[in-house]
Amino acid sequence: MPVTVLIGAQWGDEGKGKIIDALAPSLQMVVRYQGGPNAGHTVIVNGHKTVLHQVPTGILHAGVACLISPGVLLDPWELMAETTMLQEQGVDLERLRISPSCHLIMPWHRALDRAREKAAGAGAIGTTGRGMGPCAMDKAGRRGLRLGDLLDTRRRSVVGDGLACANEELERLGSEPLQLDEVEEACAAAALALRPFVADTRPLLHGVLDKGGRVLMEGAQGAMLDLDWGTWPYVTSTHPSAGGACTGGGVPMRQVDQVIGILKVYATRVGNGPFPTEFAPGPFADTFRQHAGEFGATTGRPRRCGWFDAVAARYACQLNGFTDLVLTKLDVLDGQDEVRAAVAYELDGHVHSQMPEDLRLLEGPVNPQWRSFPGWRDSAQATHWQELPAEARTYLGWLEEDLGCPVRWVSNGPERRSLLQRA
Repeated sequence: MPVTVLIGAQWGDEGKGKIIDALAPSLQMVVRYQGGPNAGHTVIVNGHKTVLHQVPTGILHAGVACLISPGVLLDPWELMAETTMLQEQGVDLERLRISPSCHLIMPWHRALDRAREKAAGAGAIGTTGRGMGPCAMDKAGRRGLRLGDLLDTRRRSVVGDGLACANEELERLGSEPLQLDEVEEACAAAALALRPFVADTRPLLHGVLDKGGRVLMEGAQGAMLDLDWGTWPYVTSTHPSAGGACTGGGVPMRQVDQVIGILKVYATRVGNGPFPTEFAPGPFADTFRQHAGEFGATTGRPRRCGWFDAVAARYACQLNGFTDLVLTKLDVLDGQDEVRAAVAYELDGHVHSQMPEDLRLLEGPVNPQWRSFPGWRDSAQATHWQELPAEARTYLGWLEEDLGCPVRWVSNGPERRSLLQRA
């Protein structure tokens, strides 16, 4: 059973890129199974930062095959820019293959995303404007375009049909319609650039599995943004949870033997939606965000920050069946006199230690029930687990006990080397 699934266990931005990068030397293949260009996975090596949005993070390691599977919503023009950036860095892209079944984010999807958000006013979800939602709607409505369509000789007709429908809505929303000739010209360039990477990914994946190779299924966003189980409607348009690795990535459930959940030792969220442990607006929240570098890798938007939410983390653990946990950004809490974690919510006079299934309850007043821990200093200096400050190890031990899952790794700095594995 040679498959590891790696999942963000909060609202995304947990540091998945760094962990995938650390695991990659032991892998034969990394498969991106969902998400799209609205995700940013960051790896820092010797001070150089690489941000990947659609290409699997394993591409930075020679010899690791990388697949983009049908569960990914693909922006071909952003992918072109990303592959160009990697080639300029000297990265071998012969190891990258993309499924022709990936649904495409077209220029009109991005235009519709922005127009719908603007029209929603105060009710906007807070999307990245990357076109994910409109693309997913077309996919579910069986009227989308896939990568294989981009390479087809009948492309102009298919593109024209999609654009005509989109332009009707754009005009209703007061936005400028797009021009077919311009879109078709962009499609021709994308088809030429991406054709060498297109291949049936299922035989490649199962060829590695049949030989006993180790495969990692790379998720984007986080479990609390899952389309079915997240804080709907403030969610993403795909399934970042463990089940998405099977449906989006094409791996059988029986071959998954490890599910790794990644959590920050505090919490962040981008966009709108419930966030029970969010810091109150003010100097502390602003200083914390600046110190932690909590700005979106994809959009640059400031992230909302707060204390660790054990209620949401228990929920993610229960849904995904984590076998191992990774705690990231421990060093960000260095210097705090007190570290807090929410262990329950008080909603309408009732205390909930578990996430309510009716998540609309979180849209009203939520009074978190806190547990406090003494803070620590200098965790960033540790090079082995036992060198971590005693207070930090106490906090990590409590998280492990509360969540009922072993903490195998802790990240105490942004660099590749700042990752401590528990003996």
